[in-house]
Amino acid sequence: MASGKQTPRQKMINLMYLIFIAMLALNMSKEVLAAFGIMNEKLETSNIKTTESNDNFLASLETKAGEDEVKYGELYQNAQQIKSLSQEYFDYLESLKKGMTENLEDAKDYARMDNSDYLDQKLFQGDNLSSEGKEFMKRITEYRTQVAAIAPPSLKGAINTRFKTGGEDGKVEKRDGTRQDWINYHYEGYPLVASLAKLTALQADVKATEEDALKSMLEGELTEQVSLTNFATSLLASKSAFYNGDKYDGKIIISKTDKTSTPVKAELTLDGRKLTEGKDYKLEAGGVQMLIGAGSPGDHEIVGTMYFMQDGEEIPVEVKNSFATISKPNAAVIAADKMNVVYRGVANPMTISIPGIPDNKVSASAPGLTRRAGSKYIMNPGKGREVTISASGVLPDGQRISTPATFRIKDIPRPGGTVRGEAGSVKMPRKNLEISTVGAMLEDFDFDLNLAVSGFKFKVPGQPTIVVNGNKLDGRAKSALKRAKRGEAVQIFDIKAYISNNKTYKLKKVSPVVVELTN
Repeated sequence: MASGKQTPRQKMINLMYLIFIAMLALNMSKEVLAAFGIMNEKLETSNIKTTESNDNFLASLETKAGEDEVKYGELYQNAQQIKSLSQEYFDYLESLKKGMTENLEDAKDYARMDNSDYLDQKLFQGDNLSSEGKEFMKRITEYRTQVAAIAPPSLKGAINTRFKTGGEDGKVEKRDGTRQDWINYHYEGYPLVASLAKLTALQADVKATEEDALKSMLEGELTEQVSLTNFATSLLASKSAFYNGDKYDGKIIISKTDKTSTPVKAELTLDGRKLTEGKDYKLEAGGVQMLIGAGSPGDHEIVGTMYFMQDGEEIPVEVKNSFATISKPNAAVIAADKMNVVYRGVANPMTISIPGIPDNKVSASAPGLTRRAGSKYIMNPGKGREVTISASGVLPDGQRISTPATFRIKDIPRPGGTVRGEAGSVKMPRKNLEISTVGAMLEDFDFDLNLAVSGFKFKVPGQPTIVVNGNKLDGRAKSALKRAKRGEAVQIFDIKAYISNNKTYKLKKVSPVVVELTN
């Protein structure tokens, strides 16, 4: 354009065009350099925000590990290792960046950062790598390998790709089809600002890897917690026991079985009584293990609050549950038909209960019936030939039931007279009879009544009948006894007997005793 036969004016114009084109090219280069600088600033700002986010995430994970070592302890340790490896590599890259800009008058004057000498001299030595270049490759390789080994398996592929340093031969294919070492391809001959942006981008990859690893760890734990393998089925009903004919209103529900969450404390009461940790319950993984007894028959309610740690705070969980205790059967119920009998003049012990209803919700009534304790009653029947006992109670659903039972009333059987504890016809020496006690007994009677004798009649054959007061022979009776002959039968009859603790009851006539004298 400046050759040939041209006028001086034309030559001057052509030269001006060349200068203008050169100036355009120079301005374009400065714009590109400035663009790299702006990109570098944005990446550095993003790295700062990601660092803050990762630090907060790690602090939260540390809190959870303190609350639940079993669930979060190992995750926190792995997160710490990844954090340490990432920070170490990040600081190494930062030291390279500082070395690149420490001799610049203005670190923000990107248009002047077109020189490639710094990294060319630092990383390369002729056609080979310098010691710093080898260190650069060692650092990126070790970081990739170590982090991939700790991070969740789902991230290993992304980590290897993000910090990949060429193919198997460590080279990268260029546009012309030739292959070049990865470090040469990316960092040799580039303007300073471009290399600075690349190192900052590598730092961004480090922060992104750290963030991905932390999030993946927690997401994996959360997925495990909500997995259906951690759930179990249970029955939920309006009451703990149902009766024949009731409609069962229970439903099958699923609930999470978290055996790793241990409450930090619990405040519980049983039927209003405060429970003590260690004695009445203990804290364990997944909840509270109750150590109480089932208690007396009836409904019991456990009320209070359990406290769990979450994000450094105690979270209360309300407790309001109930259970029912019924009397444990310890014998079969066997009854003889038409044998419901109570005896007049006797404190007849009775047991009155309704299966499935606690004793404190059962009541019974009848003439002469009194309650001792629980299901134990005493029946003292009065006049008449029958007595009806009505027992009633309230079922857990509020329904009241009532059952009557009729008992026959009998008098105490006729007692038999005794001498020296022997009844009917007995033989004994005269001397023995003189000192023996006259009594009365109820043979084969179900109740052990304490019968006493207040008097009787004594008859020796050929002698007048003698009326004796008390339960032993008096002087007149002994005198008559002395006149009796050997082998004669002496009669003791019309014995006056009574019940020691119920003198008002009139016993039937006592059977007589016949004593045959042996001397």
